[in-house]
Amino acid sequence: MQSSVIPSLLLTKDGSHTLFNSQLNECYHSTNGARQESLHVFIEAGLKHFVDNNTPQKSIQIVELGFGTGLNAILSYVFCKNKHIACTYTGIEAYPIDILLAAKLNYTDWMSDEDKAIFSQLHSCQWDEKIELSHIFSLHKCHIRIEDYFNPSESQKYDIVYMDAFDPAKQAELWTEDLFKQIHNNMNEGGIIVTYSSKGDVKRAMRAAGFIIERLPGPVGKRHMIRGRKKTEF
Repeated sequence: MQSSVIPSLLLTKDGSHTLFNSQLNECYHSTNGARQESLHVFIEAGLKHFVDNNTPQKSIQIVELGFGTGLNAILSYVFCKNKHIACTYTGIEAYPIDILLAAKLNYTDWMSDEDKAIFSQLHSCQWDEKIELSHIFSLHKCHIRIEDYFNPSESQKYDIVYMDAFDPAKQAELWTEDLFKQIHNNMNEGGIIVTYSSKGDVKRAMRAAGFIIERLPGPVGKRHMIRGRKKTEF
């Protein structure tokens, strides 16, 4: 289990930052490129795929399991802003990073001043409260362990799940059939889950939980990734 250890800042091969957790001996993102990994796995294979293959909706519901640095959240915001899509974004994080550390991350070096301000708000806004960051993007950061978040009686359903917890070898409790069943139960029909992991145990757990699994080409430095879909009931 991760503790309150303070992660250190590292530069990845695409010029974007990641954080290194010394207790887990694990980085928050790929050292081959944090930004390119996030774009490939979560935006292209996740958000864009869902938008391109579904009838336009009033609002897309996204939940990120492992809010971390906020990289997936800011890239999702930029995508939704550019596509004029309303998005409700939920970020689950048991160990939020310090705001001063977040301010050192260089993800917004490629972005407009408006987007830079949004990224700052991602980290400075109140936890456990839904915040309207713009007219198309609302954020609800939940300070809770991933395995404690999903509630069978919860009415909230998600269209897209970003599974971005630490590697199964480091946090095996977050990649179980039981947790994937909870995730599956809290998704809309036809919803998708994407993750950087392509391990056999992960695929088997997701299939056992009811997901239809696709193994896709991975980001730079990784052969494969996984996308799962909740089958539409007829």
